[in-house]
Amino acid sequence: MSTTPLSVLDLIPRSSGTTTADAIRNLVDLAQRAERFGYHRYWFAEHHLNPGVLGVSPAVSIALVGAATSTIRLVQLGHRQPLATVEEFGLLDAAYPGRLDLGLGRSIGRQKPENEPAVKAAVSAYAAQRGSGQHTVEQRADNGLLLPKQYDFTERLKTAGGKVAAFLDLLQQPGAYTPDYESQISDILDFLAGTYVSPAGAPIHANPGEGAPIQVWILGASGGSSATVAGARGLRFVAGYHHSPSTVLDAVQAYRKAFVASDVLSEPHVAVSADVVVAASDEQATVLAAGYGLWVRGIRSGEGAIPFPAPEEVARHEWSDDDRELVRDRIETQLVGSPRTVADRLEQLRDATGADELAITTITHGHADRVRSYELLAAEWKRRGNW
Repeated sequence: MSTTPLSVLDLIPRSSGTTTADAIRNLVDLAQRAERFGYHRYWFAEHHLNPGVLGVSPAVSIALVGAATSTIRLVQLGHRQPLATVEEFGLLDAAYPGRLDLGLGRSIGRQKPENEPAVKAAVSAYAAQRGSGQHTVEQRADNGLLLPKQYDFTERLKTAGGKVAAFLDLLQQPGAYTPDYESQISDILDFLAGTYVSPAGAPIHANPGEGAPIQVWILGASGGSSATVAGARGLRFVAGYHHSPSTVLDAVQAYRKAFVASDVLSEPHVAVSADVVVAASDEQATVLAAGYGLWVRGIRSGEGAIPFPAPEEVARHEWSDDDRELVRDRIETQLVGSPRTVADRLEQLRDATGADELAITTITHGHADRVRSYELLAAEWKRRGNW
């Protein structure tokens, strides 16, 4: 019987009424406990300008957790320049040899003027896809996995220009442009392999970093270029059911269709992420998960992730119909309940996607409840022989 390892995806949340120092202490504590519970990897994602999510530097987070653990694999999902990424990981590999994975996600970036038509075309294509009926209604996978109606971001994309420009001004050097995504992946792989050559023909070597035995992953939320680049390069792929549940099958199918065997992988390897809250009973878990909708609303409304609210704070919020529609797909696909309930739904997600691994992200207002959620899930997953 094949097994399906579980990993932790930690956004380093900060709950309302707590400090950044509290969140960092909780990060280290959860990582240590997750290692004891048997989780395989510990994923970090890079986010900025989010008061309730403190993962601004995955490399720093890895350094903190690496010093406090000894066996769990550590994974960065980030958006830095290729050379800086490889050099950072060279340092981390020297400190924690054989424990590092590098996840490469896409982020918004300032486009060169000649590329702007392509960006506008992508927005138009998104709108056309919505108009074609794709993902505009709730669907089910063959085994019943919910693929919810996708929230229509068309109007938000049209009106987000000012906030996006401010974001880029703060995070990119003046006049800097974001390179083509596939070129960034190529550069990172070449730096790791020691084969990078500059446009002028000069060999460039990343020291530290060159030759480090780092596993490379690509993160994707749809069947677009991230999935196809990962497949064509023969790299590992992680699909985000936790943040784009309606398109998770598109992403996995596109990756598998594009897959070409490489020196790294002879066949596709997929991880799928899921938002999970586990407690002793379905009712208790529902209470612990109460803040999730309000937290997602902050992200999707452009305010950024708020400090994760307590149930009583959620009870005071007056929900509009637009608010409810904004978060509906995420609420419906959060896996909440007893260990048995959640493990059943995780098996359904695994079987629908053919996932080789599952990455679990859990946020509750109380740290002890969050730790307990991971503990209960690990025990049930092992009891079923899935680990």
